[in-house]
Amino acid sequence: MPAVRLLDVIGTGPEDVVLDAEGRVLTGVEDGRVLRLSPEGDRVEVVADTGGRPLGVEVDRDGTLVVSDAHRGLLRVDPADGAVTTLVATGDDAGGAPLTLCDNATVGADGTIFFSDSSGRFALEHWQADLLEHSGTGRLLRRDPDGSVEPVLTGLHFANGVALAEDESFVVVAETGAYRLTRLWLTGPAAGTTGVLVDNLPGFPDNVALGDDGLLWVALASPRNALIDRLAPRHPVLRRALWALPPALHPAPANTAWVQAYTPRGELVHDLQSTVEGFSAVTGVRVRDGAVWLGSLYGGHVATFAPPPARNTAGPA
Repeated sequence: MPAVRLLDVIGTGPEDVVLDAEGRVLTGVEDGRVLRLSPEGDRVEVVADTGGRPLGVEVDRDGTLVVSDAHRGLLRVDPADGAVTTLVATGDDAGGAPLTLCDNATVGADGTIFFSDSSGRFALEHWQADLLEHSGTGRLLRRDPDGSVEPVLTGLHFANGVALAEDESFVVVAETGAYRLTRLWLTGPAAGTTGVLVDNLPGFPDNVALGDDGLLWVALASPRNALIDRLAPRHPVLRRALWALPPALHPAPANTAWVQAYTPRGELVHDLQSTVEGFSAVTGVRVRDGAVWLGSLYGGHVATFAPPPARNTAGPA
């Protein structure tokens, strides 16, 4: 990974990052605030307070934000006045089951929102339990412009980042617990079918974003954990026994900053990793105008760097 510049968010845990039309960086932190940073990092503004725990942040066509809040659900935030509107509340029926852990979203040109419900069993505070239990209760949901919600994929292993293809021919969801990117075709002869876009990732994939370079960028929060890999195929009782141990004995994220980028065909283009003092566990990534922006569930900074030349060329899916 090239040299990284850190921007102080004056908060903790800027899990995702997105850029608005003016190139300002938006992120949510653990105390519920949604923040807006100048690209130089010399100004931090409070846009809104969700009263929950904002994770994924998207900019819609009208400039409002679609925020995936782990505690409150899928929200719309107006950065002009800080108004927060609930689109789908945590605990409400969302396609036949209650929304439990709203994590990330992407917005289509017609206003359709695809968003992830990471686990049907565990809240954000116990996300590790879902990875260890490995029971596959995550979902990818679709909210249509009329407000109706339905699941489009179920049985996912901690459904996380969500991104649409540039032509919206498919949507991708990261399965953190399965180390893969899963693709659902939306148009064309394969519409309605599902397949693996990228399998056997070297780390835990978190948020996914389509860059203006045409590549799908993937935040890898931590390298794969050998203990979790060994336990995955074992009886659930053994996996739950590890979760029952004191928190200090649970697997912890490694001290590394790591992102990858893939073509729409699933071909690796960038594999960028480094140890960055004061920044690790990348959970959010955006790419625009020759800059990569990173968020993290931990710490008090977002990060940015200029990517190196691509070693592959993005091609059609």
